[in-house]
Amino acid sequence: MIPRILIVDDESDFIELVKFRLANLGCEFLVAGDGVHALSQARQFKPDLILLDILLPDLDGLSVCEILRRQPVTKKIPIIFMSALSGNVTKRTAAMHAEDFFTKPLDLGRLEKRIAELLSSKLSAN
Repeated sequence: MIPRILIVDDESDFIELVKFRLANLGCEFLVAGDGVHALSQARQFKPDLILLDILLPDLDGLSVCEILRRQPVTKKIPIIFMSALSGNVTKRTAAMHAEDFFTKPLDLGRLEKRIAELLSSKLSAN
């Protein structure tokens, strides 16, 4: 089974960069450019992991995460926040609901390793 990663960000160039860098993980990528579309994609496709920006049109990433955590079908999907926001309050809030937080610009090597860890853990639990 090929793991699915949902990338949620409103910057298409950033999404393409992340997809390019993570291509060697052998994953299928789903994309959403706003919070509402992210919720729809997560419910429909049940990805194995979500990379979620905080600053999004329509519905911010923190709200998206809270909604996903309340729904039985999506509550166990690992979420990694990626954001240019780097304040302690933001990081603490994100950490309450997500598995990790990466500040933009991303350390893509570290992100790749963390994703591999989470996917390995999730897939071995199933």
